[in-house]
Amino acid sequence: MPLSLTARTAISAAALLLAAGVFGARAQDTAQPAPPPAATAPTSEPTRNPTDVVARIGDQTITEEDLTLARQEFGSELEQIPQEQQRSALIDALVNMRLLAVAARDAKLDQGPEFEKRVEFIRMQALRNAYVEAEIVNSLTPDEIQKGYETLILSQHKPEEQIRARHILVETKEEAQKLIEELKGGAAFEELAKQSKDPSGQNGGDLGFFGKGQMVPPFEAAALALQPGAFTQEPVQSEFGWHVIKLEEKRMSEPPALAEVEGELRNYLVRQKFETVMADLRTRYAVEILGRPEGPGQPPADGAGDPASVTGPAPVGDQPQTGTTGGGAAPSPDSATGAQPQ
Repeated sequence: MPLSLTARTAISAAALLLAAGVFGARAQDTAQPAPPPAATAPTSEPTRNPTDVVARIGDQTITEEDLTLARQEFGSELEQIPQEQQRSALIDALVNMRLLAVAARDAKLDQGPEFEKRVEFIRMQALRNAYVEAEIVNSLTPDEIQKGYETLILSQHKPEEQIRARHILVETKEEAQKLIEELKGGAAFEELAKQSKDPSGQNGGDLGFFGKGQMVPPFEAAALALQPGAFTQEPVQSEFGWHVIKLEEKRMSEPPALAEVEGELRNYLVRQKFETVMADLRTRYAVEILGRPEGPGQPPADGAGDPASVTGPAPVGDQPQTGTTGGGAAPSPDSATGAQPQ
């Protein structure tokens, strides 16, 4: 029975891990805990010539360029191997692959229509990846990113009042009242904040800037009622305990800088470009789908390639990769962040 693509992928990953001895190491790990790795200085890979030969199998050679391709192919499987073992694992995996390929050819397993279909399928995958990388991912220009930033971020931003506050969190009302009396006597808030249960106490109780809805209601109401430089004259109770709050300053919120959202923005723009390209290709080549399942949860037959109708992830195997995190959602035009006092 022919192997499925999933099975072949699993075999490839297993071959790589076996080459690095990872399976054996994991078996030993279950018997006894491994000691923590010794701290080592990071090492940089030396510059290598792509045509340099790293291994020979008969009259065949494996080059640095082959290793680079293998590194891209194995991806997440390679990350499971310690960095200092990755190069050796790749070389062993490529040697094993070449040996098995030679054995398969000798056994005439490279003949017949089934094998040709597999080769053509893999070729189509490679062509798809090359097109997506060249025409979609790498074609995104700085001007397009800037325009997206202006359209999706700057024009959508709505300025809101933000405040910067400090607080001291204690267990009891009596403790909070005592701190207030010390502040009235001239004590420095930042020094008293060292008594706080909240981690912010090590930073003078500073919570940074935050807007409405980002703090628990009693805390927010008390903080917003203050003027810059003032502190609460009575202890403020919340679900976390008792607070003494000082307002440092007020400002209107600003949109995030391009550098803060560029990765997320790039992902979104690449996704939009991908959907536009797919819609154009489906129209240009007159796609007709005859075997699509019908029923709830199925996309409409006439809107499969229309960017306006696609809200979920790209079809399996077609998701453009940009090397950054994030999905298809547009980045938020609001940069305000705040920590709940705890």
